[in-house]
Amino acid sequence: MNIQDHTSAGDLTKGSITGTMLRFAIPMMLGNLLQQCYNIADTLIVGHFLGADALAAVGSAYSLMVFITSIFIGLCMGTGAVFSLQYGAKDYEGMKRSLVSSLLLTGGITLIINTLSLIFVHPIIRWLQTPAEITGMMHDYLLVIFIGIFSTFLYNYYAFLLRALGNSIVPLAFLGISVILNIVLDLVFIAIFHWGVTGAAVATVISQIVSGVGLCLYTLYRFPIFRLKWKHIRINRQSIREIATYSSLTCMQQSVMNFGILMVQGLVNSFGTAVMAAFAIAVKIDTFAYMPVQDFGNAFSTFIAQNFGAKKFERIKKGIHNTLWFITGFCLCISAAVFVFARPLMQLFIDAKETEIIAIGVEYLRVEGSFYVGIGYLFMLYGLFRAIRMPGMSVVLTVFSLGTRVALAYGLASIPSIGVHGIWWSIPIGWALADLFGWWYYRKAASRLIPASSLS
Repeated sequence: MNIQDHTSAGDLTKGSITGTMLRFAIPMMLGNLLQQCYNIADTLIVGHFLGADALAAVGSAYSLMVFITSIFIGLCMGTGAVFSLQYGAKDYEGMKRSLVSSLLLTGGITLIINTLSLIFVHPIIRWLQTPAEITGMMHDYLLVIFIGIFSTFLYNYYAFLLRALGNSIVPLAFLGISVILNIVLDLVFIAIFHWGVTGAAVATVISQIVSGVGLCLYTLYRFPIFRLKWKHIRINRQSIREIATYSSLTCMQQSVMNFGILMVQGLVNSFGTAVMAAFAIAVKIDTFAYMPVQDFGNAFSTFIAQNFGAKKFERIKKGIHNTLWFITGFCLCISAAVFVFARPLMQLFIDAKETEIIAIGVEYLRVEGSFYVGIGYLFMLYGLFRAIRMPGMSVVLTVFSLGTRVALAYGLASIPSIGVHGIWWSIPIGWALADLFGWWYYRKAASRLIPASSLS
């Protein structure tokens, strides 16, 4: 079967290396930047229409949602890595087996997560040390958001499958429609209907249903490779083991990374509503700033996986070299922009009269944002190890980075003369230490998988 004729997929094993990666990466960058707009829109509209308490509630809920959704996003990412390797090796029957296995594993786990999140919403809010004055708003927001979790899974599952085949345009189109809908509904439910934070949550869920269900139906209609017949509905133990290994490790990486962020959120909450609100805004700016390099790292991973499956090792070497230069240049430019425009960026989300909140957010951005190159290299390393069949190392690097960051944050913040400033400085230190360890391990271990003549 000629898969190109049926899927409009993109073969990343041919053509200009930099051009191929950029053409594939740019729609992913735009897509994930748009995905951030779900909560960015909530934050902007909530901040201006409902005030600082509502902003703190939505911001704290965002950190929790990032952690929960990271679990099934990690599962989908692992499935995508397997598909990229199989596509590069032209193993189309293996892709069918992987599709069955991944649907059983990732879909089932997502349903379990959805159920547990609804049952334990109250204990979770208490565990996050949420101030009493915003507990009710946070509960109302989360309850609605949790109801829509499965639609978010649908979008990410089919988006990662299409990207594994080199198609990053279709997921971007559906996400763009969804984001526009989200912003319109935010304004309607909050500014016109006066539903408060519940309105923001309802707008997000409706938008996610549109993108998730819409992308699922479109993919099954336009991409025959993802249609299953009765003969394909078989439990293949080898396929399940492969999917389970990749998905569990990428899931662990994503959840560990965001669990560390969640722990930091709990520490931030202990410093009061002003710090919570500042952190909520700054994290949105922060994530928006380095999201493109994270997506380039994911595109780089798909590029490496397809070429690793095709055994094109010299192309891998050149891809690593080009990606290093791109990430370095991009991160330095973004760091400079965030440092210079930190204050006006904060004022986009909160009234200029909230001087304390703005000052706290500006300090966070100028400390942490000056070192985006550190997280840029980490995203590259995560993608590289996944692509060369070493996904466990991505988990090790994540634990190393987040463990250092959380330990330093709690340790430094407990010193009265340092306080909340220690949380900001712990972030780039964790990145730097993980980068050094990751590059050392790559140089030591990659020779077992890639011929020596191809190593950079």
